[in-house]
Formats: sequence, structure tokens, C-alpha cells
Amino acid sequence: MRLSDAVTCVVLGLSLVGGTAAAAELPPIKIGEISSYSALPIGTRGYRQGWELARDEINARGGVLGRKLEIIARDDAGKPDVAITQAAQLVDAEQVELLTGTILSHIGLAVADFAKQRQMFFLASQPLTDALIWEKGNRYTFRLRASTYTQAVILAQEAAKFPARRWATIAPNYELGQAAVASFKREMKRLRPDVEFVSEQWPPLGKIDAGAVLQAMMADKPEAVFNVTFGPDLAKLVREGVTRKAFEGRAVVSLLTGEPEYLAPLKDEAPPGWLVTGYPPSEIKTPEHEAFRKAYFDRFKEQPNIGALMGYINTTVLAKAIEAAGSTRTDDLIKAMEHLKLETPVGRVAFRAIDHQSTMGVYLGKLAVRDGQGVMTDWRYVDGADYQPADSDVMAKLKN
Repeated sequence: MRLSDAVTCVVLGLSLVGGTAAAAELPPIKIGEISSYSALPIGTRGYRQGWELARDEINARGGVLGRKLEIIARDDAGKPDVAITQAAQLVDAEQVELLTGTILSHIGLAVADFAKQRQMFFLASQPLTDALIWEKGNRYTFRLRASTYTQAVILAQEAAKFPARRWATIAPNYELGQAAVASFKREMKRLRPDVEFVSEQWPPLGKIDAGAVLQAMMADKPEAVFNVTFGPDLAKLVREGVTRKAFEGRAVVSLLTGEPEYLAPLKDEAPPGWLVTGYPPSEIKTPEHEAFRKAYFDRFKEQPNIGALMGYINTTVLAKAIEAAGSTRTDDLIKAMEHLKLETPVGRVAFRAIDHQSTMGVYLGKLAVRDGQGVMTDWRYVDGADYQPADSDVMAKLKN
């Protein structure tokens, strides 16, 4: 028997066994994943665990299109040039079929531009900047997490109910902070023309001089504060604020502060009464979220944080998109994503064809201290589909 005949017999034999044996021989779907693992360990540890959980659940069910998912992760170190280098290595050396990830806004923008240049599909999981989907958006890039615009507008609509007229803003001086302040101010002015912003503080990301920031803010005598600092900057601001009594008698509205990643380091110093966006994992009792929370806790022996939730949903989205597309070809994925709808631990999420933004919402509530730890109280889930800009406004921003 010739060798080619023997190979043919083996292949025919495998095909007779059934689809499972044949599928086991298919190569994995390689996904390139980039995030700021070393620069933001508190925000990315749970994120990685979340996508690992989703990947393993999907693969245990047989993968997608008969192929297992292989996620190849790289660290961007919080630097755009490193992110681009890593993306190029993933595409050229690892031959990944699509890209995903990023958490910092300027990193997300850099990878989105790379995806455009290389015509690669890119699902941005966590960067919040509006420019990612509007002014600097492109046909290859989609974004999962609720945008800066959505979160800022939701907070502004609640803040407009406060009697305060004189407002201050404190935000890191980079893409996220600038976009959040702009959206918040614009919505507040629309709802409350009598409001004035008397102080704007722009500390450098990761290098806040909390004492100087608060001293300058207090000198302008605001009645309320909109805060966008997070991570170690937030902790420094809160602790210095307690020392200086900077927030006493002032309403505070704060983006992201209710997320477990940022509440946990504050412990019993979490500032009661702040209106925040966040995530109360142990209190969400829907069947879909309970299934996710239990699976995550059983594997990692801890409650999920917002990063874990995003990592899990992000990988689920990719699997659904590949399944709907019937392939991993870029054009097929784009067409599938522009009409994708799926159920997630936070409810139904869809992607908008006009700007490639998902309709994922946010949890809104107030801070309190319980058992020595900051928690969200009086919270509710706000559907992002109800807080998207009009199509005409989006079209005016799109340039690609």
C-alpha cells in the first residue's frame, strides 16, 4: 500500500468515527490579548481570571466551530509603544486571528490604530474613552464596556437633582479624565443652566499630589465635586480628604469608585454617601449573574471584581461573534458583531452598527461602610441602551 493510500484510509476512518474525533484535530483559534498587567495589577488580575474562566468553559463545551480557543496574553506595561510592539508580535510571530483587551484609554487608542493599519479585528474590552468609537474609531474596532459618555451622563442626570450650583472637578490629565469631565459638564449644563464649574484639577495619572489638589479645590469653595481618579490616586485623594475635611458638607459624584478593585484598598475609609458607578457582585441575585459568581468563586476562592466580569463577558462575546460569523475572517467578524446580541451575567447586551459600541450599562449606587469594608448601597443597574447619543450626534463625530 502506498503511503498516500494509507493516509487516506486513516482520514476516512477518522471521519467515520464522528465529528468529535475530527474536531479534536482542528487547530485552535488563536486570540491575541493585550492589557496593562504590570502597570495596573489591581485592575487586571481579576480580568485575566475572568477570561480564563470563560475560555475554559467554552473549550469544555467543544470550543467554537469545532476549535478550541487559545488566548495568548501580552503585557503592555501601560505604554502605547509597548502595546504596539506586542500587538505586532502577536500578529506576525504568533499569527493570532484577532485582537482583544486593553484597559487604559490611551493604550486602547493605540491598539485600535494598529488594528486599522493591519486590518485586524479588535474588541476593546475595558478602555472607556469616547474617541475609541467616535473621533478615532474605525471599522475594525469594537468596544465592550460602557463608554465614558454613558457613565458620565448617567451620573450627571443624578447630580442635576442636587441643590448644589458650584461644582469642582478632579480628574487625571489624560484621555479618560478629559473625556469624562467634558461629558459631565456638557450634560449638567444642559439639565441645569444655573450650574457653574468653579474649579478644575488635573493631576497626572498615577502621580497625584492629593494635598495640593484638595487645597486648590477648597480655595474655590465648591458645593459639590465630580471625581474621576481611580486606583492609588483615589486612595490618596480620599485619605487626604479625610485629613483636610475636604469633602465634608459637599456632595461627591465619582466615576468607577464603587468597583471592588478600588473600594477594597480603602477598607473602612471608603467615603459614605458618595454617588458612584461600580459593581456589587455579592448582591446581584439574577440567575445569570449567580451562575457566573458561583463558578468564579468556586475556582478562584474570591468574589469577582469588575475586571473579572469584563474578562468573562469579553471572551463570551468573542465566542458568540466567531460562531455567528462562521469563521475568524475579519470582514465576517465585523458583519457579525454589528448585529450581535447575547445574554450575559448583567443581562442582554447588543452592539451598535453605527459606532461599534455595546449597550452594556452600569451599576449606580451610594457608598457605605459595612463590616470594615466599603460597599455599594441603594444600587441599581442602568441599561446602557437608554443612554446612548442620538445617531445624528454620533455621525457628526465619526471621521472614518
